[in-house]
Amino acid sequence: MIGHRIDRRETARTAQRRLRGRSPTIRRFERASVARSAPKTTPPAATPFWREKGLDAMTPEEWESLCDGCGRCCLLKLEDDDTGEIHHTDVACTLFDAHACRCGDYSRRQARVPDCVRLTPEAVRSLSWLPPTCAYRLVEEGRDLPWWHPLVSGTRRTVHEAGISVRGRVSGTEEEFTTDELLDRIVAWPAEDPDHD
Repeated sequence: MIGHRIDRRETARTAQRRLRGRSPTIRRFERASVARSAPKTTPPAATPFWREKGLDAMTPEEWESLCDGCGRCCLLKLEDDDTGEIHHTDVACTLFDAHACRCGDYSRRQARVPDCVRLTPEAVRSLSWLPPTCAYRLVEEGRDLPWWHPLVSGTRRTVHEAGISVRGRVSGTEEEFTTDELLDRIVAWPAEDPDHD
């Protein structure tokens, strides 16, 4: 396990050296949802909707509730224009509230950050850089939600308690860093699943 993490850190350092002096493409990702209240619980006898429905069949409320509120998707990503490889950073979108782990202006995010990628079922299928812990990704892959997901645990606290969220790990927002400085902010942990790494 430790060797695996060292390898990922080495990959981040290699990416930093390779991208230095170039202008990588900055990739943004819009959080798919931000539930404003506690998740609705289903009766004990009912099968949870995410086990019965595909992403395309979900209601808007079900879709929104799938977001675990980790905030990993709101971190900037750098794309190597030569290789297409995506590198995660610990730098958040300008609208991101790092303590609450949610967008500070969710309803107007597209107008304020036009290059923010909107998450749809099609996007889930095509975005290789979605976090391995992302509920949208897990459901699309036919996997169940983990114990810490708010729909399973009944509380939004567990995503932070399990160490999945970005709370306490964000170095700042994008306007605080130059493109060259972003290269020094490349990290491996947003692409890791603590339960499987």
